[in-house]
Amino acid sequence: MKSIAIIYGSSTENTKRAAEKIADRLAEYAPTLVDIYDGDEQPFLTHDMLIMGVSTWGVQDLQDDWNDFYPKLEKLDLTGKTVALFGMGDASIYPSSFVDAIGILYEIVKEKGATLVGQVSPEGYDFEYSRALVDNMFVGLPLDDDTEPELTDERINAWVEQLKPYLREGVPSS
Repeated sequence: MKSIAIIYGSSTENTKRAAEKIADRLAEYAPTLVDIYDGDEQPFLTHDMLIMGVSTWGVQDLQDDWNDFYPKLEKLDLTGKTVALFGMGDASIYPSSFVDAIGILYEIVKEKGATLVGQVSPEGYDFEYSRALVDNMFVGLPLDDDTEPELTDERINAWVEQLKPYLREGVPSS
């Protein structure tokens, strides 16, 4: 079984709650929950799979704690790591930058050599543009607790099931 760190930044507790729900659904894998506020790079180095959660603030902005950590992230080598991304956004107020922060994290972790998993179809989401949309797929799980909180649990459940094959030893992560 691969070791998992669920690393999140949360200003309003929405991303933290989503991280806790993901951790609950992955309890059999004993994931470690990490608040990026602490600024610790160790979980990036010691875990096989990194599930990273971020919220988008304004237009193309990372949540404050991720923004503060970003210079450290730029220095990490994530070769050999499997990364899955999730994030909060508000498609009704920010339809032209919906979950852009997922896209920002995607770009840096890809550049740093990580293997990314957990893409999600944009079907069922109502938005105009997202930096997290690559090749007509979201590069991670978008959640909108502001406009569609009733869909959060269902979306998390489906996404976690999609990730489970990557959590077993011997399963290629590409």
